[in-house]
Amino acid sequence: MSVGAAVRRVRAYGGQFLLLAVLTLVVTLLISGVPRLVNRLAEQGLRAQLNSEPAARRDLAYTSRVEPATSRRTAMGDAAERFDALAADMPQQVRSAVTERWYSVETAEARVVGPDLAARNLLVDLGLRAMPDMQGASTLVEGTWPSETYVPDRPIEVALDVDVARKLNLRAGSQLRIGNPDDKGRLVDGAPLVVSGLFRPVDRANGIWDGLPQLLQIIEPQGDGQPFVIVGVVAQSPFNKRAAEGWPIQTNWRYRLGVDRIDARELNQLIDGLQVLQRNQPPELTLTQGVDVPLRAFAAQIDAVRTLLAVIAAGVLATLAGLIVLAASLATRRRRSEFALLRARGGGATAGARRSLAESVLVVPIAAVLGWWLGTLFPGAPDPTTPYVIAVTVLVTLALPLATLAVPAGGAVRRDLIRVRPSARRLTVEVSLLLLAGLAAVLLRRRGLTLGEVDPLLVSVPVLLAVAAAVLALRVYPWPLLLVSRLAARTRGSVAFLGTARAGRAAVAAPLVVVVLAIGTAAFCAVVAAGVDASRERAAAQIVPADAVIRGERFAPDTIDELGRLPGVRAVTRVLYEDDERFASDEVGTDAFIGQTDVLLVDGSGLDTVVRDSQVDLSIPAALRTAAPGPGPLPAIVSPAVAADLAKAGLDDSAFISVQGQRYEFRVAGTADGFPLLAANARRFVILPWQALPTRTTTPVPTSLLIAGDSLDAEVLRVAGDQGQERYQRDGTVTGRERMIGVTVDTRADVRRDLGEGGANGVLAFGFVAGAVGGTVLGLLAIAFTVLAGARARGQVLSRLRTLGLSRRQWRGLLLVELTPLVAVSVLTGAIVGAVLPLLLNPVLGLSAFTSGVPVRVAFEPSLVAAVLALGAVALGFAVAVEALNNRRLRLGEVLRLGEES
Repeated sequence: MSVGAAVRRVRAYGGQFLLLAVLTLVVTLLISGVPRLVNRLAEQGLRAQLNSEPAARRDLAYTSRVEPATSRRTAMGDAAERFDALAADMPQQVRSAVTERWYSVETAEARVVGPDLAARNLLVDLGLRAMPDMQGASTLVEGTWPSETYVPDRPIEVALDVDVARKLNLRAGSQLRIGNPDDKGRLVDGAPLVVSGLFRPVDRANGIWDGLPQLLQIIEPQGDGQPFVIVGVVAQSPFNKRAAEGWPIQTNWRYRLGVDRIDARELNQLIDGLQVLQRNQPPELTLTQGVDVPLRAFAAQIDAVRTLLAVIAAGVLATLAGLIVLAASLATRRRRSEFALLRARGGGATAGARRSLAESVLVVPIAAVLGWWLGTLFPGAPDPTTPYVIAVTVLVTLALPLATLAVPAGGAVRRDLIRVRPSARRLTVEVSLLLLAGLAAVLLRRRGLTLGEVDPLLVSVPVLLAVAAAVLALRVYPWPLLLVSRLAARTRGSVAFLGTARAGRAAVAAPLVVVVLAIGTAAFCAVVAAGVDASRERAAAQIVPADAVIRGERFAPDTIDELGRLPGVRAVTRVLYEDDERFASDEVGTDAFIGQTDVLLVDGSGLDTVVRDSQVDLSIPAALRTAAPGPGPLPAIVSPAVAADLAKAGLDDSAFISVQGQRYEFRVAGTADGFPLLAANARRFVILPWQALPTRTTTPVPTSLLIAGDSLDAEVLRVAGDQGQERYQRDGTVTGRERMIGVTVDTRADVRRDLGEGGANGVLAFGFVAGAVGGTVLGLLAIAFTVLAGARARGQVLSRLRTLGLSRRQWRGLLLVELTPLVAVSVLTGAIVGAVLPLLLNPVLGLSAFTSGVPVRVAFEPSLVAAVLALGAVALGFAVAVEALNNRRLRLGEVLRLGEES
């Protein structure tokens, strides 16, 4: 069998081999390129998430205790030696991600006094810090840098940030004394100190300035009579001498992980390395790091999205495999007479298969290599996909020979007959397939999916269920059409009768399966995407059950009125939240040891008003909304865990809970799995109605304020909230308390946007769009195969009917009647499969990582009906267009020649 003959046959059947080559190219392109694109999107998402965090969040900070130096080496020399040793002891995954590192040695803050400070009556504590590379990261503005030469009786020279110094009325040459104050505020053994110079940082974003306390900022007093705290820079040699004299010192070593050094594909290894680092920290040091929090959150998203992508990829690749089988079957069907003639002339049983193999070898490997090469052009880090490309190439190459072996040895066979009773072989295959799909579904619900890993059997569950649904549809498909055909036979006209009769006898087994797979994958992506979007809305409403929320420590009572006067504000309500409170069996007795719980105090009617004005889809329990002051315990909504504990302790009828130091009696009026303003994973909470609290001399103070309004300005709300806290502190009965932390303002719109952006949301959106679009396109292509599979038979029937007087209009009607049931049953079955699959897979996909922990709920979407109808109409129009183009190419007058096969 010569190569030239195979080349001539490939040219003669160029269209069929071109289709097979294109399908091969698409498969290898997806296998090679999509992982790169996913890695690229994951990398971009990880960088965006880490860059949105403060840079210091990526620091691994070791801190020693404040104590006199015990080493014989100098303080700075010992710090430098330990600096390299700590880096060398890090796990390799962590060490390779470190891009910047710093160390410093400093003294504890001590009181400084001097004429310049006394001129403004300033109380200041100063810490002294020695650190390398200081001069290279800053510019001297005034004076000189501290001298490296140590003179015993010379004042300590210190350099200060120029902005810090000017705010405290200090300048180059300011004379100070530093020491520890006694009970009357006078220094004990104060040492002379001079400000030798003032500097300004070259780049304030440089990580060298992020050490705590910071060199470039003044720590404001935390209460009445408290000092300002600043840090100054001293030279290393004088500092070593002071440390050797017994000054207590503290050493800090910081290692910053670089965003570009963290590989999204190796997050789990990096997180494990951080855990090892935490476990193996030296006992004399304290390790502080917070980078594992965003890394864990992103890793959870990536694991969930990779599992989802594996499910989607299984559906898409199975559809492409079905299309390749259809293409090979269609090609061999068109050449059936050629293979029959080859057998008649003495060829062996495998002669046709060998011929097809030679032809496939000339086409498929080239297309596979081209697809693999195009995939390598996609941006992103590669995955080891070459073995899969080779395996796909071999399988596709064998598809045409195997299809040739399946061709009957005789001549033409009738394919328009439907056996009422299927053969035992077909029945066995179908029953086995149904049982396998059911078993896989049971295993999926029992075992679940390991997020981030691919279990071939469990990931293939959607494919098995889609194929099983297609088999059931095939089994049911002919019976309604036979009934309609019998009814149509009693009416006038032949179009309805002939169309339904032919549709009922059509052989659509393999094409229908492929269409169901494709449409099911597209519908699955659409339904899950809608479920995630709706769950994000619920998550945003859980975090901010209004248009905005102001969170702080405590607000003055008139803050609600002040907020109500702001532009756009329609309603304001108060909320009080406290965590880790204990129950009591009576008002003054000991606490009941049944576990701690969170307490949420809400104004039920006010909360209901704000929720309705904000158009939030939340229902406030009637027990909270309608509660009013009166005798007896307060009605409370509790979590199921708290309700069970109270019932076990015999306190479900009446118990006491502490709220800001006051105990209130309550009874369980209902249970809830969650409530707005509480964390999605909160399992122990008690919610009390504020408006029903008994009157007491001490009233609760709100810690949060919910606001409903239009076009709210977050900055204006923040200022009003800070002022409310300041009024509470100024007007309160307690004086000298610590300064309150500034309020935070969150709007529901901002929270919703944050949930849908950043992190691995780009990968998730890509999976949904690719699955929906790819499934729809492949579904239309499968419908085209279905039409082409019976095109010759329809062409013969049409030509005969046209000779009997069938008009062009009647022919179009006949075509529509014949194709509509096929398209309708395939699209409808695929849509049903796509709508049912999320109900099965949603609990094991871990998509709550994209909804702030709120469980993703997948429900029936009314828009899916409209989408199915639109897709059905498009598919039917596409099928008619394919049939018309094919008939024009075939020239219907030629299909009546003897030997033309159906």
